[in-house]
Amino acid sequence: MPRLTLFPTVLIALFILFPLTASGPESVVDPPFGGTIFLDPDIITENDPTVFQDITYTGQGQRTIFDRRTNNWEVINAFLFTITFSDGGTAEAQVNPEFGTSDNALVAATKYGVETGRMPKALRRDMDAIWINKGVQPFGGGNRSVLIHTGQSALYEADGILEETLVHELAHTSLDGDHALATGWVAAQTSDPEFISTYARDYPQREDVAESFLPYLAVRYRADRISTNLKNIIEQTIPARIAYFDNLGLDLDLISNGTENEPSGEVPQSISLDQNHPNPFSRSTTIPFTTAEPTQVRITVVDSTGKEIMLLDDRFRNVGSHEVSWNGQDVQGRTMPNGVYFYQISSPEGSITKSMVLVR
Repeated sequence: MPRLTLFPTVLIALFILFPLTASGPESVVDPPFGGTIFLDPDIITENDPTVFQDITYTGQGQRTIFDRRTNNWEVINAFLFTITFSDGGTAEAQVNPEFGTSDNALVAATKYGVETGRMPKALRRDMDAIWINKGVQPFGGGNRSVLIHTGQSALYEADGILEETLVHELAHTSLDGDHALATGWVAAQTSDPEFISTYARDYPQREDVAESFLPYLAVRYRADRISTNLKNIIEQTIPARIAYFDNLGLDLDLISNGTENEPSGEVPQSISLDQNHPNPFSRSTTIPFTTAEPTQVRITVVDSTGKEIMLLDDRFRNVGSHEVSWNGQDVQGRTMPNGVYFYQISSPEGSITKSMVLVR
């Protein structure tokens, strides 16, 4: 069996330790955080862009995956899916047969294909497989894979940190091998005032890169989503590590330039758009929206190329909460293929766009 190199994200409460001033000439400063996946739930969210493009069921086959419920490698007859990302990458979703049917497995595989598609390409570089099990056990990264336990995923989602956790785990998968023991990284560790978290400090060779990368993304590309105080703490604690990541030339375009699901043009004040539900969906999905004042609204569905495929609403709406539905068909009644679609609401003030996933 292959050697286990998965690194779990342990659910520990976020806490900030205040600096302790020693009575002597030197000060002792503890890491500011317990674990960095808890820093802020808005660094990456379900409304951010995904490069998930397509998913294809390829049948069942023998695969060796890790299962934390047995704490061992298991050979399973997995449901297999090829996931294609629009930036050129692919991955195989290997879903535990405990999901029962290929349809159930497809929903799970699509969900985590979409979520890993929100990660920058640099973190998906070495992600050949997505292992998906049930159970409330920690995620893991390494072995050119990412390990998902769906019961634990539900807890992360409730806390709003599923995407932040995936950043951590995929940093293990795609960054640790090149950088955890690199001379430059070790020098940055020595230069910086402190580790960013007690988790990183306690496991410096195993966890420091993964614990530091999410804070790096936060201060470099999501500073508008975190507090000034949090930004200052990160920059003051790991400046050399931040500089190290800066110098790697990592492909972070999805994080630095991704705007597909952000409000486009002027941010409208008279309308708001909520996430569709269910999402992913197979037959029909509901799109809720609110009008804060009477206004004309237009709601359309477009595909990943930007082509409009359905007009859902085009009328004057009074103040209140409203909803429209889409059945996964185009204007000519043709069933659309699996994939990511975008729904946009427009008013005279501007427009808002969000993504949804069709899985049949």
